[in-house]
Amino acid sequence: MKTKALLWAICLLLACACSPSANKTGSVRSMYYWSTVFKLDSTKQHFLNSHRVSRLYVRYFDVVLNKQGEPMPNATIRFQSAMPEGADIIPTIFIVNDCMRRSTEGLADKLLTRILQMNETHHIDRVGEIQIDCDWTRQTRKAYYAFLEELRQKMHAKGLKLSVTIRLHQLSHPVPPADSGVLMMYNTGDHTDLNCEKPILDVKTALPYLPQLASYKLPLATAYPLYRWDIVFRHGRYVGIQHYEGELPVLSTDTIVVRQPDLTDIMQARSAVSRKRPDANNEIILFDLTNPNIQRYKPQDYEKMFSD
Repeated sequence: MKTKALLWAICLLLACACSPSANKTGSVRSMYYWSTVFKLDSTKQHFLNSHRVSRLYVRYFDVVLNKQGEPMPNATIRFQSAMPEGADIIPTIFIVNDCMRRSTEGLADKLLTRILQMNETHHIDRVGEIQIDCDWTRQTRKAYYAFLEELRQKMHAKGLKLSVTIRLHQLSHPVPPADSGVLMMYNTGDHTDLNCEKPILDVKTALPYLPQLASYKLPLATAYPLYRWDIVFRHGRYVGIQHYEGELPVLSTDTIVVRQPDLTDIMQARSAVSRKRPDANNEIILFDLTNPNIQRYKPQDYEKMFSD
């Protein structure tokens, strides 16, 4: 009898191990890659492997207005490494809002053609989605939505899905014509104000926007920030963000303040989103994959961001 009981127990364990629920590892783990050079050194590769990151949102290029007022690609990424094996790649394009104040005729065709050419040139497969990032406003919404609708139709014809970023202030607007969205839980405050201590992520500032989440008719993932800002102030007035030493002329009398979210800020933001829209945390995207950001938090902190 003991032998039979033991065999049943082993069978039960094996069945559980093979079941979908047992294989579930929580939220899909994703990262943004926002640098102008794509290079996976050992630090980045180890991070992706150890935290089981399965998706990379890679900024391919920006779209800005040239001197003639025409939308043009800018700051195109240069690939010095192959994409990580097994990871889904989502080409991401940042479009400056002013582009939507001008004619966008032909922009969808040009943008899609350029992305597909970059994929082919650099042997980037596992691409089933493209993301558009734009800080559109009420004034540019009509033009932006028309552009998205045209782009989505062209993408669907090629078997691709369209996702878009959703900033907190955009939640009160009608849902854009896209297949899914990414809620951007960062840049919640005024970084030009010396008295604003949490311009990157302040849950108290974000809370008034979140009631819109429950009724927002678009599948959502959520992105949370890892980065820091070194902000230069002169006599209390904003000068700029210093991304590297020597980028800005800093006087001895200037003040440099460091602003960055801590683990508590990120986890509180996660909880606030989950209370209003639990499925929005089914995919967690961290912004963004750089060595300083990787080293800013402990490995167990990243596991909490991804898993809790």
